[in-house]
Amino acid sequence: MDYAIGIDIGGTNTKLGAVDDKGNVFEHHEFKTSDYKDFVSYMHALEAAIRELSDRVPAGAACAGIGIGAPNGNYYKGTIDFAPNLPFGNSAPIVETLRMAFGYSHIYLSNDANAAALGEKIYGGGKNLDHFIVITLGTGLGSGIIVDGKLLLGADGFAGELGHVCAIPGGRVCGCGKRGCLEAYVSATGIKRTFLEMLSKYNGASSIADLSYPQLDAKVIEDAAKAGDIAAKETYEITGALLGRCLADFVCFSRPSVIFLFGGPVKSGDLIFVPTRRALEENSMPVFKGKVKVLPSELPASNAAILGASAMVWHAIESES
Repeated sequence: MDYAIGIDIGGTNTKLGAVDDKGNVFEHHEFKTSDYKDFVSYMHALEAAIRELSDRVPAGAACAGIGIGAPNGNYYKGTIDFAPNLPFGNSAPIVETLRMAFGYSHIYLSNDANAAALGEKIYGGGKNLDHFIVITLGTGLGSGIIVDGKLLLGADGFAGELGHVCAIPGGRVCGCGKRGCLEAYVSATGIKRTFLEMLSKYNGASSIADLSYPQLDAKVIEDAAKAGDIAAKETYEITGALLGRCLADFVCFSRPSVIFLFGGPVKSGDLIFVPTRRALEENSMPVFKGKVKVLPSELPASNAAILGASAMVWHAIESES
């Protein structure tokens, strides 16, 4: 049995898994990214973790390659470029470093949302689809776009940053420095900001009005909305309406069959899906109405990042054959 190693590099933790081509994760490993203050020391830790993981797989299993999902991962160059939450400098050559250490020909890097899209293609709801978009909702908003069965990368590997299209001209300041980005509204952070605006609108009439800012998060707001809290319910209505309107624009670009939503806020179910689907239909061109589904991702949340990263290896091998 062959396996691929999927690596998810985050600002706090790095997670690794050994994954077969059916999406079974049979070994895990994890260590603190934040314990390392430069690229060289981090790579020593990562190489040791890969060896430890490989030593634990069943005897006779062969490693087919390594896939890495990371912020600002450059697919073409194999480098992590200007990642704000990683101490790696301007252009960290992670693929070259791992290739020298292990000799595998199949080593791939991309950002986490692109990896999620390939994970959906190989293991999830996109198995039989050649045209779909994955939207990842977390602290920010990421996106991966599959067109004609292939991941959309663009000239430098950073195409498809749908979180940074303008949702509201002159709107909120986004982490990228622009104003009005979709990410500033439709993300866990954006949901929190919208709720505070609704709290002001309703003069503090909310069951969670007394919570401090650090205590507020999208899950707390979700629970309040499900319990009937008017400010929390309107927060999700606004969030879904903005997302759906922007999804209608994305449909014009790549005409997906399905748009998959993934991440913590997606667990709110109808709170996010009902207004999103409604706004998508209301804002779609007539030729697209009723043709695009908005569905939850079929990747298991606990292993999604590892699965997405490992999928790059299987996708490349499948393309070669």
